[in-house]
Amino acid sequence: MDAGQARDETVDVSDELFAHLPSGLDLCHQTFGDPQDESVLLIMGLGGPMTWWPAEFCELLARRGFHVIRFDNRDTGRSTKLRHHRVSRSDVVKAFLGRGTAPYGIDDLADDAAGLLDHLSVDAAHVVGVSMGGMIAQTLAVEHADRVRSLTSIMSTTGRRKVGWIHPRVVRTMLAQAGRTRPEFAEVSVQNGKVLGSPAFPTDDDVAYARALETYDRGWIGSGVLRHMMAVLTQSDRTERLGVISVPTQVIHGSKDLLVHRSGGRATADAIRGATLLEIAGMGHDLPAQLYETFADAIVATAARAR
Repeated sequence: MDAGQARDETVDVSDELFAHLPSGLDLCHQTFGDPQDESVLLIMGLGGPMTWWPAEFCELLARRGFHVIRFDNRDTGRSTKLRHHRVSRSDVVKAFLGRGTAPYGIDDLADDAAGLLDHLSVDAAHVVGVSMGGMIAQTLAVEHADRVRSLTSIMSTTGRRKVGWIHPRVVRTMLAQAGRTRPEFAEVSVQNGKVLGSPAFPTDDDVAYARALETYDRGWIGSGVLRHMMAVLTQSDRTERLGVISVPTQVIHGSKDLLVHRSGGRATADAIRGATLLEIAGMGHDLPAQLYETFADAIVATAARAR
């Protein structure tokens, strides 16, 4: 059966395993579907473990004929935490103003993703990234072009400060304390989700609360989120570099995204030759369950263009 055609059989799901990279980092990862199928690499965004790519969505893609890989970026979930790199909120504010350096950058995170593909003996994958994960995916397509079959960049941007800006009232949300206890963390996460989420596609509070508890239990650390923020805020403008991407590219953005303004998606699509742009009315900065089929259709169609 060709990739893109829905399958009815049960999806094979691997245990969570660890890839030990030459850099010394361990990346926790999990796969769905048949390893003989073309691979889709899912890259999550700032502070998010791989479970923010819900198993339901991964299985949906696997039933469409793909071998799906999700993983915890460094400083998230069960992957290596770089606690020795101390970052404060004042450092983040300085970076927001264009000053300071980060412990690591988007290029390093893209190297991690390439290292994971090496570990899994995957020559090339259809790469999908959301938010910071979109920045990583774009960089992977530039710096490791032979590893990317197609690119789907969701609610992300090019690194140019004049596009994809954060709404002023969201800055306080991003820098606020996440809670001192597990229940407090979950409550704060639910409230933040209401600020950043999709007005037209709301998430049930109970679902959001359970997801937050899972995030906390997987090994959430506030300092890791700050290091991710530093990587995003100190990234270079990729606009010119994106012009070298030749693989089929789909850009997806929401009209109500307060964390990364939709101008970031438009700039990404403009910078990559042949890229198509899908703007979704009422979508904010999240992956609503109501849109899983829409996202899957876009990924499948982009992968088909690569053939």
